[in-house]
Amino acid sequence: MDEIRMGIVGLGGRAIHGWIPLLQRMRGFRITAICDPMLALHDRARARVQNPSEVKAYARYEEILADPDVDAIGLTARCEEQGALAAHALEAGKHVASEVPAAHRLEDCWRIVAAAERSGKVYLLAEQCRYAGYIESWRKMVAQGQLGKLTLCEGQYFHYYVMKAFRNPKTGEFIHPDQITHHPEVECTWMHRMPPIHYLPHDLGPMLKVIDDRVVEVMAMSTDAPSAVHPTLVSPDMQVALMRTAKGVILRMAASFNQPHPEAEYHWQQVIGTKGSVEWRRSGRDLPKLWLADSQMFDKSGMEWRYERTDAPAEARGSGHSDMDYYVHASFRDAVWGLRPPEYDVYKAMETTAPAILAAESINQDGKKLRVPDFRPGNLRRPGSMPGS
Repeated sequence: MDEIRMGIVGLGGRAIHGWIPLLQRMRGFRITAICDPMLALHDRARARVQNPSEVKAYARYEEILADPDVDAIGLTARCEEQGALAAHALEAGKHVASEVPAAHRLEDCWRIVAAAERSGKVYLLAEQCRYAGYIESWRKMVAQGQLGKLTLCEGQYFHYYVMKAFRNPKTGEFIHPDQITHHPEVECTWMHRMPPIHYLPHDLGPMLKVIDDRVVEVMAMSTDAPSAVHPTLVSPDMQVALMRTAKGVILRMAASFNQPHPEAEYHWQQVIGTKGSVEWRRSGRDLPKLWLADSQMFDKSGMEWRYERTDAPAEARGSGHSDMDYYVHASFRDAVWGLRPPEYDVYKAMETTAPAILAAESINQDGKKLRVPDFRPGNLRRPGSMPGS
């Protein structure tokens, strides 16, 4: 296969400004189809493709899955059914690269895993933060034992994102919550009611990569709903989860999208061990920090770590999200071509998705501690089967 024929599903801003232009500049991809039930978005997507007359447009998902000229689905739809859509594509024999999060229900996580195992097709969660330069540096430090035995890992994703909660169902235009009284035609999107903790893979995924571990237990708490900032939003302003990993590390993970935050505070993480710690910057004027107990350091020292990587190939430059988007698609391409397995395979994707789903369930059960399943096949589950079958 010289090129992967991609069908882009969900023609919002992430597809129009991210996936479509990047896939067209990368070696090995050709966009052959687009799909969205909102017909008004088709022309906008066609305007961004290089060969519009050769790109088919579909309103129904089943139609693009039946297209023999589509090898893989780029799932950029943000909806409650993301997991089911991914599983359906795998079951139809398509490779799948999906935007975060992978799913919003645990049963959809299992369905994706089983479908990927049965079909032999590649599933990749397009979480780009795990490819950041500082994440790779931290991973090497942990693997070399520089931080000692790890005890605490923290991460949070704070992003004032309310402008995606309402939209015009005919044009796709998003309406700010403060303006919906002037737009009686608006409909609620999934972001209107999504538990913010569901979006943890953007920080939990990179942290699990750094510590080479998986979550086994989770419990969580939430502020009240609806939002105190925008009462028209039924989702809460802040949710926080406590987790424990298989190696005994404690994680604190938080997510917030309804209340204002400075842009530089989108992502923040910290890893603490018995011999030192690393910490991402707190603001745009701040620096990342390092402290090593055995290095005559009386305080944390500022470091020049960045999202961008010093070893980035030329093709990565300007690819989006501080060059990190390139690595997602390159990993998917190489896995589909059979050159190397994806670093972020279907099991690791679910290991970052399921704890977030269960954190929301813990909130629904008044903070009850819940076990996170092991998605890898073993004595209790054969490859390709659902648990308990």
